[in-house]
Amino acid sequence: MRAGAMSFISAHILDALAGTPASGVAVRLETQGGEVLGDAVTDADGRVSDLGPDQLEAGDYRVQFATGEYFAGKGQDTFYPFVVVNFIVAPDQAHYHVPLLLSPYSYTTYRGS
Repeated sequence: MRAGAMSFISAHILDALAGTPASGVAVRLETQGGEVLGDAVTDADGRVSDLGPDQLEAGDYRVQFATGEYFAGKGQDTFYPFVVVNFIVAPDQAHYHVPLLLSPYSYTTYRGS
């Protein structure tokens, strides 16, 4: 990746219960057919700035967050062992950001910028 450039897909996780970024969460980018395009782990700020290739063809994709492992590491139960966000990449887009606001029994996501 070019210096200073952002990956086509990035993500950010905030732990709503703790009120802090969720660091150390495994994140995976896949095609809807299950082909793995990238793996990363959130940093101390709960961010993944480089997930997968610099460009994606138009189509359907998903980002999977390993939330069960994250909560197990904190000694907490959770209802969601994984959170999977399915989304559509439109032609001629430069970047997609997938934020996740997480708690043990709920989550919220949206298309970020």
